[in-house]
Amino acid sequence: MRDLGPLGIRDERGSTLIELMIALVMLTVGILAVGQLFPAGSRSQQQARMTTSGNYYAQEKLEQLAGNAWTDASLADGRHPASGSEALGSSGQWHRFYEVSAMASPLANLKKVTVTVQWVFQGNRSVTSTTYVRR
Repeated sequence: MRDLGPLGIRDERGSTLIELMIALVMLTVGILAVGQLFPAGSRSQQQARMTTSGNYYAQEKLEQLAGNAWTDASLADGRHPASGSEALGSSGQWHRFYEVSAMASPLANLKKVTVTVQWVFQGNRSVTSTTYVRR
């Protein structure tokens, strides 16, 4: 039996082996939980990069078309290219097409240009940007 101190309380020093084992298990579970966050963060970062590139490609096409003359063939009504899409990027991961439509009166001096960029990353993804070109 352990010695009782002056107030009748047991004198306990240190911790038992069981307490140490429980602490190690809890620490291990915490470290494993934090370790599972890293792959999710990498996937989110890759998805953000793909979206940023898609937005860049859409904006690039809008700026190119905005500088064209009203009668330019690239601003004819309809889908461009008529079928399929333009492959972009070093591996052709992004696909871009755009649609042009003339506005009805009283906005007959405007054409609506909508650029869509599509790619596949954890499912089908796309971004769409729209601008209006004035006569």
